[in-house]
Amino acid sequence: MESKLTVYGAYWCPDCRRSKKFLGENFIPFNWVDIEEDKEGEAFVIAKNGGKRIIPTIVFEDGSFLVEPSNAELAKKLNLKTEAKKTYYDLIIIGGGPAGLTASIYASREGADTLLIERSGLGGQAGITVGLDNFPGFPDGISGQEFAERVTQQAKRFGVEILQAQDVERLEADDGYNEVYTSDGKHYHARAILIASGASYRRLDVPGEDDFIGAGIHFCATCDGPFYKGAKNIVVVGGGNSACEEGLHLTTFAEKVTLLVRGDTLTASQIAIDKINEPTSRVEVKFNVAVDSFEGENSKLKKINFHDSATGEKDEIKPEAAFIFIGQKPNTEFAKDSVKTDKYGFILTGHDLAHGQPEGKREERLAFETSMAGVFAAGDVRHDSIKQVASAVGEGAAAAISIREFLKRN
Repeated sequence: MESKLTVYGAYWCPDCRRSKKFLGENFIPFNWVDIEEDKEGEAFVIAKNGGKRIIPTIVFEDGSFLVEPSNAELAKKLNLKTEAKKTYYDLIIIGGGPAGLTASIYASREGADTLLIERSGLGGQAGITVGLDNFPGFPDGISGQEFAERVTQQAKRFGVEILQAQDVERLEADDGYNEVYTSDGKHYHARAILIASGASYRRLDVPGEDDFIGAGIHFCATCDGPFYKGAKNIVVVGGGNSACEEGLHLTTFAEKVTLLVRGDTLTASQIAIDKINEPTSRVEVKFNVAVDSFEGENSKLKKINFHDSATGEKDEIKPEAAFIFIGQKPNTEFAKDSVKTDKYGFILTGHDLAHGQPEGKREERLAFETSMAGVFAAGDVRHDSIKQVASAVGEGAAAAISIREFLKRN
C-alpha cells in the first residue's frame, strides 16, 4: 500500500516514536524522514513551523499537517472514533484484542448495549503479528492485520460502538453502576465491565535500553522491521514463540538474524524450532546469553554487550537493530486499586479469588468475574490464562456468557 502520510522526526525523539507506534498499530502506512540525516526534510520542517525545528511534524495527503500531536489528535485527524455517543451502557469492554472483540460480538449480538475502548490498534498483539498459523479455520494461515480487520468488522456489524486512542485511567463503583474514567476527562457508566486490556512486552531493564527504544531497539517486528531492509544483521532477544516467529520474519529484511537466548534451549513450539533449524533460515542462535547493556552513537543503537551465563565470558555484537521478545506484563495499571491481582499483576477471577479465604468468608463470583462486583476479566490480562489467540477468543466468548448471566440477575 502506497504511503500517503509522512512523518518528519528523529530517532532520539520520544514523541516521534510514539506517533510511529500509533500509526503502525493502526495499520496506517507512512513515510519516515529522519531530519538528522535529510537536510531537505529538516528545511521543510523549519519552514512549516515558522522557523522552528519542531518534531514530529506529520503531513497528510491533503497537505495539512500536525505538530507534536497526541494519539487522540492523530486519531481524530485520521477519522478514528474517539468520543462515545452516550454515557450509559449495559457493557463496557476495555481492550480491543481478540478477547475484547469476541466478547463484544457475543454480548452485542444478544442485545447488550456495548462500548469497547481501545487505547491503540484494534486486534491487540495478534493484530501486529506477522501471521497466525495455528488459528482454526485458516489452513494457509492469516495475517494478524487481516484477522484484526475481520473481527472488527464483525463487531461493528452487530452494533458494537468502538472508541480508539483513549486510555482508561481508573474504575469506580457508583450506585449500582460501575464507572470508567478516560484520559480525555470523560467517564462512562456501565452495568458490567470487561477488562480485556491484554499484556505488553517486557523489557530487559539494562543500561542503555531506554535510550535507544525506537532508535534501534524495538518490540514489534511487523511495525519496525521494514525500516531495516537490507540490514546485515538484526538481533532478536528471546527464545520463545514470539522471538522465533518474529526472528524468522525479520529475515525478510535482513541478511542475517541472530537470536540471543538466555537459557540453553529454545522454548518455542516444535514447528517454530524446526523452521529456525532449517539450513536456509538465516537465523543464528546463541544460547546462555545474558545482555548487559546497549551502546550507541548519534542517538542510534550500535552495540550490545553481553556475557555467557555458563562461562562468564564477555562478548559484544554490533547489529543494525535489536528486537526484544522476553515475555509479557499485564496492562492493569488503571485497575490495580480496584480488583485483586496475583503478585505479577494479572487479574484474579472466579474460583481463584476463593483460594486462601476461610469458609464462610468467600465471596461467590461468576466465572471470569473479578473481586469488584460486575467487573470481569478475560484474555492475557487474566491470571493463569493461556497466552494464545485461540484461547483469548474462547475466554472472550465465555466471559460474555457470564456477563449475560450477571445482567439477568441485576
